[in-house]
Amino acid sequence: MGTKSREYLFATTVRVLVERPRDARKDADGLACQAWNARMLAFQGPAQPSPALGDALNVGYRYLEVKCLGCDTHQTVALDIVRRPKATPVHELERYMRCRQCSELQGRPFKRSHLVALRMNKISASNPPTTWWPGER
Repeated sequence: MGTKSREYLFATTVRVLVERPRDARKDADGLACQAWNARMLAFQGPAQPSPALGDALNVGYRYLEVKCLGCDTHQTVALDIVRRPKATPVHELERYMRCRQCSELQGRPFKRSHLVALRMNKISASNPPTTWWPGER
């Protein structure tokens, strides 16, 4: 008569206990990103504190929507190609955002941008730019 192996006895318990912190982290990251998006869209800022790049990517927010204050164009920036550590807060990216159209008109790098929100997909005809809640046209 043989005994049951430890893997047979404890494998399910160990697997469930390993998955619980991962799921809790994903839920926490999702709530932090949703709160930041709501604060940015409702009050047009403040951008601080913001979730980290790694947190946004963990939940599925792959793009950051940025609005140029000079020409009012909305653009998306892919967060997975940003060359910053994953612990970098999203609001620190604002100082590096440059509008290509305004820069060509000015003849120098033109930095007048405003972070709008985290997005799961790019701006397209089926996914229009985000509008501010309090009456933007």
